[in-house]
Amino acid sequence: MSKAEPTPEERREAAAIRWRWVTLGEVLAVIGVLISALALWNSYSERSAGEAERAAEKAEQASVSRTLLLKAGGGGKRLALTAHDPDQAIQSQTLLFPSAFGLGAFDTTEPRIEAEWVERAVKKAHGKDAKVRGDARIPVAIVTRFVTDGKALTDTALYDVGYKESGGGLFGGSDVELRGLSLVERTGARQAQARLDAIWAARTR
Repeated sequence: MSKAEPTPEERREAAAIRWRWVTLGEVLAVIGVLISALALWNSYSERSAGEAERAAEKAEQASVSRTLLLKAGGGGKRLALTAHDPDQAIQSQTLLFPSAFGLGAFDTTEPRIEAEWVERAVKKAHGKDAKVRGDARIPVAIVTRFVTDGKALTDTALYDVGYKESGGGLFGGSDVELRGLSLVERTGARQAQARLDAIWAARTR
């Protein structure tokens, strides 16, 4: 007995069922593609954010390593200067006083400030016989050439050298006793002398 041919209505219903299955499959496929795309985008975003964060940290570390902060040890006749960061190796320095003193530059490969230098500056600033009571300060510009992470760098900053004058100097004069060093501001090498002169002029008005 042969199977009866489906009626037009049955064929339309079968076609509709197949269409529904095809449509459902396509929807599921699109959903799968969207989920994969979202997962890929999320992974990419997280990776990009991580790379950006690492780059920012690296840039910050590089900026910090290029910033030199000096500290002074000793006192009395000499202040020995070193970097706060032990990974920074100082190669040489140039010390500048205000132009009004006419002392020029003091160059050294051993980072230090000598009391003799400051004493000469004090005499220029206050006169040979004048004496400042108590602790005093005098501004200097220090240009430091140093090495960090294998790179040779230069730092320029203005500092106050603390000192105290005491009796007992040669021929009854005064001795200068160095007390310490404090940061005033950072500046560029070309602007250092002008900023130093401006600070000194403002203090002596």
